[in-house]
Amino acid sequence: MTPAQAKIKMWRENPVQFVRDNFGVEPDKWQAIALQAFASGDEDKTRIALRACAGPGKSACLAWMGWNFLSCYGDIGQHPKGAVVAITADNLKDNLWPEFSKWQGKSEYLKAAFTWTGSRIFANDHPETWFLSARSWPKTANEDEQGRTLSGIHSDYVLFLIDESGDIPLQVLKSAEQALSSCKWGKIVQAGNPTSMGGMLYAACSTQADRWFSLSITGDPDDPNRSPRIKIEWAREQIALYGRTDPWVMAYILGQFPPQAINALISPDEVEAAMNRIITDNMVNFAEKRIGVDCARFGDDRSVIARRQGIAHFAPVTLRNADGPQIAGAVATVDTEWGGADMILLDGTGGWGASPEDALKLAKYKPLSINFSSAATNPKYFNMRSQMLCEFCEAVKRGAGLPKSPQLKKEMTALSYFFQNGKKRVIEKEQVKAIIKCSPDECDAYALTYAMPDKPRNVGIGGLKIRKAQEYGSPRDYNPVEGVEPEERRMPL
Repeated sequence: MTPAQAKIKMWRENPVQFVRDNFGVEPDKWQAIALQAFASGDEDKTRIALRACAGPGKSACLAWMGWNFLSCYGDIGQHPKGAVVAITADNLKDNLWPEFSKWQGKSEYLKAAFTWTGSRIFANDHPETWFLSARSWPKTANEDEQGRTLSGIHSDYVLFLIDESGDIPLQVLKSAEQALSSCKWGKIVQAGNPTSMGGMLYAACSTQADRWFSLSITGDPDDPNRSPRIKIEWAREQIALYGRTDPWVMAYILGQFPPQAINALISPDEVEAAMNRIITDNMVNFAEKRIGVDCARFGDDRSVIARRQGIAHFAPVTLRNADGPQIAGAVATVDTEWGGADMILLDGTGGWGASPEDALKLAKYKPLSINFSSAATNPKYFNMRSQMLCEFCEAVKRGAGLPKSPQLKKEMTALSYFFQNGKKRVIEKEQVKAIIKCSPDECDAYALTYAMPDKPRNVGIGGLKIRKAQEYGSPRDYNPVEGVEPEERRMPL
C-alpha cells in the first residue's frame, strides 16, 4: 500500500482526522459524532438524520461528509457519485453549495484533485463519472415530481445529502432509496430544523426512527452538550422573551419539534375567526383608506381590487380578462363609491401593473407601484412579498376583520414560510398556485395595503379628535383602536 493509499484509507475510517488534515479545524463534539456515524459500516447508520437548532454548523458538517466521500470512496471502474438537494434551489445555491467551495479553498489536496462549479463538483481526472451534483425541483413541482429529483445516480458508491429537510416531503427519498438497494456502499444524510411534522426529518425521528441514526443538536443554554456556536446569552434572552414552549424557540433554539408545525403563516381557525369578527365604524373611521390592486398576469389569473381601512378589510372586486384601462376604470369606480381612498397601491411586479398605472395617472390619480420581489423595508423579511403577507396575517391574528370569502380563506391558509439567511421568506406565488390550483390574487391584493406602516387620516371625523401621524414616535406606534368606543352598528365587510 502506497503512502497516499494509506492516508486515504485512514481518512475513510476517520473522517474527523480528514477534517483536521484538510481544513485545519477541530469539529464540535456533535459534528465528530456525525462524522463517525458517516464512516460506520453498520446497517443502522446507513441513514443519518441531523435534527438541529439554527446555526450549529450543520452545513459545514454536510460539506465535510461530501468531500470525504469524494476523496475516500470508490474502486477501479466504480467511482463515487452523489447528489445534493435542499428545500429550494435558492436555498441550496445560497447556503450548502457554496459551503463546499469554502472548504475546498482551505485544502491544497481538494483544490488540485477536484473542480467546483455552480451545479457540479467533479474529479479532474474523471469528470463524467466521479461527482456530486446539485439538484432541485421546479417551484410548481408536485410531490411525485419532487420524488424524482434524486433519480439517475447509479454506482457501487452513492451519497445523498439533503439540507433543510424539515419541510421536504418524504417522496424525495424514493429515488435515493432505490439507489441504496443495489449499491455496495451508500448513505443518505439529511439535516434540518424541526419545523414541520409533515416532512422527512419528522418521519426519521418518529415513524421511521428504527431506520435512521438520529442526532439532536441543541442551543439550549441549560444543556451541557449544547452547540457552542449559538450564543448562550442570545438563547437565554429569546427563551425569556417567548418561553420554552414557543414553537419558534423549540425548533430554532432547542432543536425540538413543536406540538404543531410552525411554518404555516396563519391557521384556518384564525382566518375563520376574522371572518366572524365584528368591526364597527368608530374602530376604523379615523384610519387611512387604502386600495390594493393585484393585476392579472396570465389568462387564468384574476385582477382583484381590495379595500382596507385600519382593521377592516372589505369585500373584494374581481375582474377577469380585463385590460389595463378596464382595470383602471374599475379602480376609479371603487374609489368614487367609497368616498375617496388615501392610497392606491398596485402590484408592479414584472410590469403587469404598468398599463393600469398609466391609465390611472392620466385620470389624475396617484397610484403607487409595489414590486413584490423588491427588498423589504423591514430587515427581518427576505423580500417585500414576505413582508406584506406576514404583516397582513399578523394584523388578522391581532384582531382585524375579513370578508366572508372562501377563496380568500383558501389562499391565506396555503401560505407557509421558511428562513433564508436569517430572514423570514414566504413561499412563492407559483408554489401557492401549485397547492390550491389557482392564483392567490385576493390575498395579494389585501397584502398590498400593508406595503407601508399604517397611519391615521389627518382629518377629524364626527367630532372625534384624531391624532395625526406626526404626533407618534414612529408610524409603527399608531394603534387604530386606541381610545375608541365601539358603536353597535357593524361595518359590512
